Amino acid sequence: MKIGVIGAGVAGCCAALQVVRSGASCLLVEKNGLPGGTLSMGGVALPGLFHAWGGRQVIAGIGWELVQEAVALAGGKLPDFTKFEMNHHWLTQVPVNPVLFSALCDQKFQAMGVDVRYHTMLGKVEPRQPGWELTLCGKDGLYSETVDFLIDCTGDANAVKMASYPIVEPEVCQPGTYSVHCTGYSLETVDWDALRTAFEAAEQRGEIQPGDVGWAKGFAKLFVNRYGENANHIPFVNRPSKGRDSYTRIEVDARASLLRVYRFLKRQPGFEDLDIRFVGMECGVRESRVIVGETEVTEKDFLSGKVYPDAVCYGFYPVDLHDMEQGLIKRYPAEGVVPTVPRGALIPRGSRSLLAAGRILASDRMANSGLRIQATCMATGQAAGALAALCVKTGATPQELPQPLLREELLRNGAILPPEV
Repeated sequence: MKIGVIGAGVAGCCAALQVVRSGASCLLVEKNGLPGGTLSMGGVALPGLFHAWGGRQVIAGIGWELVQEAVALAGGKLPDFTKFEMNHHWLTQVPVNPVLFSALCDQKFQAMGVDVRYHTMLGKVEPRQPGWELTLCGKDGLYSETVDFLIDCTGDANAVKMASYPIVEPEVCQPGTYSVHCTGYSLETVDWDALRTAFEAAEQRGEIQPGDVGWAKGFAKLFVNRYGENANHIPFVNRPSKGRDSYTRIEVDARASLLRVYRFLKRQPGFEDLDIRFVGMECGVRESRVIVGETEVTEKDFLSGKVYPDAVCYGFYPVDLHDMEQGLIKRYPAEGVVPTVPRGALIPRGSRSLLAAGRILASDRMANSGLRIQATCMATGQAAGALAALCVKTGATPQELPQPLLREELLRNGAILPPEV
């Protein structure tokens, strides 16, 4: 019994480890040279939210184990989750060292026998009886692997699309963010009025753009205040009618944005010693595609905290849509409300041996903006890993597998589940 997991972001890491814990073998395919996805390559090493109102923990399991180990290894400490406030939710995200997190994932993969293929892209997905034949591209070219079941954790529904299941692909998505770290200046000496005046003049000359320095139109302090970390907006247009260059374009545009802001700031008083270094090695993408699932999570479902009969985890966060014009569009669940994720949102409609986890789960745009975060991706990855392994063991399809079997397997592996309804 071999299960293929495509993508070793936080969803894929948890899916792969759960597959092996549930008694199947796992092939884990990752385009980069290390695991972690947005946490490592995207430079946003602040996974959350694991805790909700009053400090109540709503997500645990494999992802939480990894986060706790990384924090402990670095000698850090966890936030005080009892001080949670929805309008300051980022204060209860958990800072982790991305190097240690990635290394811990590798250590667990090796200890548990996960067959990891780094620097490897998925080229083709073809149905076989049973399972799938995958065409992979490694450093030395193309080769094939067969798996009994497939889990798409790519963040972009690549495997689902290659397998010819329907996807939703917006023409224009949320902007991305290229996270860097700046040094060489002090916030205490910044002349904000002079900086605003210089920015407005530079913008008039076409030398800089609002998204270069923040998340809204006009001059924003965000980039300077955060020393460049998770502080800009890079437009991401899928351009389905203009070729397959979207990811090349956003990377090129991101580095062009960094050049503009670097050249602008370097000319300003107090920034003469400015230095800029990578935190993430690629532009972090918030939104691209989602699957058409057996169940779609809507904004209404999300904000009302609908508890699905087939719920596999919680997904706690505000609606958090980034927009190039408006900055942030936020909507909050009422106090005490904790959204849930149904099993059906992980199942491409009609599929019998294919699942999806992470930000590509079936959801409308507004719900997805609250479900795309790392803790929820970890939880859905673990749920997909357990579901895939149980389906291969029992011969059931993802739609047919009895919910009590899945709940038992997840609870046995430390997950927190919504109540049965």
